[in-house]
Amino acid sequence: MTRALSQREKHEERRSALHHTDPKYSLAPAHCWTFFHVHMDEPQRLELAPVRKSNQDAAGSSWKRVNELYVDDPDKDSGGKIEVNLNISLPNLHCELVGLDIQDEMGRHEVGHIDNSMKIPLNNGDGCRFEGHFSINKVPGNFHVSTHSATAQPQNPDMTHVIHKLSFGDKLQVHNVHGAFNALEGADKLSSNPLASHDYILKIVPTVYEDMSGKQRYSYQYTVANKEYVAYSHTGRIIPAIWFRYDLSPITVKYTERRQPLYRFITSICAIIGGTFTVAGILDSCIFTASEAWKKIQLGKMQ
Repeated sequence: MTRALSQREKHEERRSALHHTDPKYSLAPAHCWTFFHVHMDEPQRLELAPVRKSNQDAAGSSWKRVNELYVDDPDKDSGGKIEVNLNISLPNLHCELVGLDIQDEMGRHEVGHIDNSMKIPLNNGDGCRFEGHFSINKVPGNFHVSTHSATAQPQNPDMTHVIHKLSFGDKLQVHNVHGAFNALEGADKLSSNPLASHDYILKIVPTVYEDMSGKQRYSYQYTVANKEYVAYSHTGRIIPAIWFRYDLSPITVKYTERRQPLYRFITSICAIIGGTFTVAGILDSCIFTASEAWKKIQLGKMQ
């Protein structure tokens, strides 16, 4: 028993020393921990109260932006679709070999999608720039740029590329709203293995922007991770592709603009006036004290 007590006391001493002397091991105070219980039957709004940013418009009116998180599908009028804009250059692959394929968990499997797409030859026809506007279902899936739709497969297709644009939903350009709406812009894989496949794993986050008039605009941000590998077909041939595998986040981000209430303006004016009078009183007191001291000095000299 004496040995057990001794070990416990040593353990408590070590815990106490770590907690009080080494900030690396110190525990966060209880008020730093917040727990959310989200019931999924109805949309739940988890407002980020500290994230409020005040600004002024061109007319000088004060307004603030409130950021919120909640569980919901905000754009219910979209018919379960998300618009996609893709712009990618493959400088070493002929345009007749480049195609777009779309797959998802609802059973969609489209090879060689051509609607609302355009191929622009590069490098005297040796390369191709693919620009496409298409829609995907709001379920996990992928779309990929490949040679799968070509009449004859090339021997050594070169999948080095540069991504100029990949965005989802409407274009959202709002001052001071910085998000990952085009996270893959400028992705350069020209120095990678020409025969390698590229996987871009995307997590799409619905985003809503509501201006002061109450008008809402819907867009999507996304996070991305990528990997590069060499893939072989069942025949042993290397058939590379550029894959964009996506899934949707259940959390929606909402930016809301609100005008500052009138009482905030009145409070600010009162604070400014009060501060002005306070400073004026301090200056008056200093001047009066200095003048009285000067008078006493002058009287002392005269005597």
